[in-house]
Amino acid sequence: MAKVDSYFLRSSAATLFALALGGCSLAPPLALPEIAAGPEYKEQAPWTAAQPADRLPREAWWSLYHDAELDRLQQQLLRNSPDLAAALARFEQARAYGAQQHAGLFPSLGLSGDAARERQSETRPPAGSSAPRFFESYSLGLQAGYEIDLWGRVRNSVAAGDHATAAAAADLESARLSLQAQLADAYIVLRGLDQEGALLADTVQAYDKAVALTQKRRDAGISSGLDVARARTQLDTARSQLAQNQARRAVAEHAVAALVGLTPAEFSLTPATAAIALPAIPLDLPSTLLQRRPDIAAAQRRVAAANAGVGVARAAWFPSLSLSASYGYQSNQAGGWLSAPNAAWALGPGLLLELFDAGRRRAQVEQARAALDQAGAEYRGIVLAAFQQVEDNLALLQHYRSAAEAEQSALASAQRSLEFATTRYREGAVSYLEVVQSQTTALTAQRAALDLDTRQLRASVALVRALGGGWQNDADLAVR
Repeated sequence: MAKVDSYFLRSSAATLFALALGGCSLAPPLALPEIAAGPEYKEQAPWTAAQPADRLPREAWWSLYHDAELDRLQQQLLRNSPDLAAALARFEQARAYGAQQHAGLFPSLGLSGDAARERQSETRPPAGSSAPRFFESYSLGLQAGYEIDLWGRVRNSVAAGDHATAAAAADLESARLSLQAQLADAYIVLRGLDQEGALLADTVQAYDKAVALTQKRRDAGISSGLDVARARTQLDTARSQLAQNQARRAVAEHAVAALVGLTPAEFSLTPATAAIALPAIPLDLPSTLLQRRPDIAAAQRRVAAANAGVGVARAAWFPSLSLSASYGYQSNQAGGWLSAPNAAWALGPGLLLELFDAGRRRAQVEQARAALDQAGAEYRGIVLAAFQQVEDNLALLQHYRSAAEAEQSALASAQRSLEFATTRYREGAVSYLEVVQSQTTALTAQRAALDLDTRQLRASVALVRALGGGWQNDADLAVR
């Protein structure tokens, strides 16, 4: 009998192993939506097709701007950002869910035991005088169960969990990149406002001197009260612009504080007017950099997860086969019941096939297919948006560069015009109106030049974000 039991156990294990290896998968072949891409960027070329490479390290891409304060703030963001902490928690949830799915690949094992005194119903069929009304029941045993994955339901569930975990990891990286880009953008805006504030402060001082000059000329009978009024108008306008600048700077500083996880009351940045260097942007941006975007990687992995979900839904149409085993002791006596005569065991397969469910399984398959279609459409939309963002920021950088060059020329002309107007006014050749007009033109040109510098820097940050976090030259990229 022991030999028969041993043979039965060995044959059952061999059958289980063979069935597990021979199981099929009902998930359809994975096919990502096709996206027609041109042979080159519209705004800047060339680029070549490439596979996703979102696992390439991004490192400290913000160091391209060579600003020590920005470096410090980025490190503070990584330590304190509540949004980043929430994204990390979402990833941990997804990873734990994936671990739960992996448990289905292994047998389950449980331990049970009970001790009870029971009374049997006198009218419970079949009933007889030999059946005791009162009896005791004691049991202790181990139960094991394993689903033989004939149709790939378990494996597709595990695959879906793995893809969902990978998508959550990409989401975490996307959240980190997004927050870092937001911080760099807010910091650049703040420093641009610092530069504009310094310009307006110098302008207020210059206009204040101009008021004093016109007042002296009026007192001397050389100028009229109209010139003094015009000078005071310029001064008050400049003071108003300076106050508005300080308001915008305060808001920008508050935004930086929130990004690094601090309240505005406990955070401040000393104004600084040093120019931030615009990073050198390569003339060709291979699409390998675009494919590094973590949101594209997350969308692709969600397509794979939804594809595996179709296989899970399809498997419900087929019978499920499981193998269960138990071993333990049963007795109606409290003493000596953990002995060989009281041993009990069971081993055998179980088959379950649902014959009628009123269309539930069909609806589940349709739902899974619709989820796959949704994931594919979202993937396509994200990729198209990625190309748009790269093109947008390449266009902005290109045209802002041309605009900045033209603005610098205009600024030089406006400065010369102001010098000429001031000299002619002192000589009494023109009224102060010409000086006012020249001052307005020069200040507008100066502010426009600073604004274009800030816009170029912000466009470069947006381009870094659109490319998935920085860029390197072709040699460095090949090494990585």
